[in-house]
Amino acid sequence: MPMSSTRPIRGLYAVAPDMVDTAALLAKTEHALKGGAKLLQYRNKLADAALKLEQATELLRLCRRYDCLFIVNDSVEVAMKIGSPGVHLGREDGDLAQARQRLGPDVVLGASCYGQIQIAEQARDAGVDYVAFGAAYASPTKPGNKRAPLELYREARRIGLPVVAIGGITLDNAQPLVDAGVDALAVITALYNAPDIIAAARGFTALYAK
Repeated sequence: MPMSSTRPIRGLYAVAPDMVDTAALLAKTEHALKGGAKLLQYRNKLADAALKLEQATELLRLCRRYDCLFIVNDSVEVAMKIGSPGVHLGREDGDLAQARQRLGPDVVLGASCYGQIQIAEQARDAGVDYVAFGAAYASPTKPGNKRAPLELYREARRIGLPVVAIGGITLDNAQPLVDAGVDALAVITALYNAPDIIAAARGFTALYAK
């Protein structure tokens, strides 16, 4: 299935952390976008339904200003309510083929494939636009996650979809992933907890400018 969006899945893929302070979340995210983030995923395990809808709406508005692809994690319903151009689903977030049918052909759909090529192949056949593997490195966000070896990212190129790496990625360890052919780096802690978010975002973005 062809890509649902003309925007490439490439570069820094910012993943917003769980924050109930919407103003602070927006401020940090704007710094990431100023630094060059090309994609933004919103997920918030701490927020109730009303706060999720509010934050997603505000972040989508911000992404439109910076021409950044906005992606809602976990919820097709929230994405459809706000008209999000992207959705990302994990293995417990519903059937991918059904999600594709509900969202239509123009919404970017991504899937978490953990460390398994077979899951990625099934996701491709269900109509997703990119596949994400992790954890690339030990992750402070999900410390119990099994590691996805570097060789897996090289092997994933044969699936024929953009490949995203997530989990413990920092400016110090990102280059081997880029060299392995990873199209986008999904970063949470090393971006949002950086003393200078704009500078950190520029550092990740520069890895794809070579």
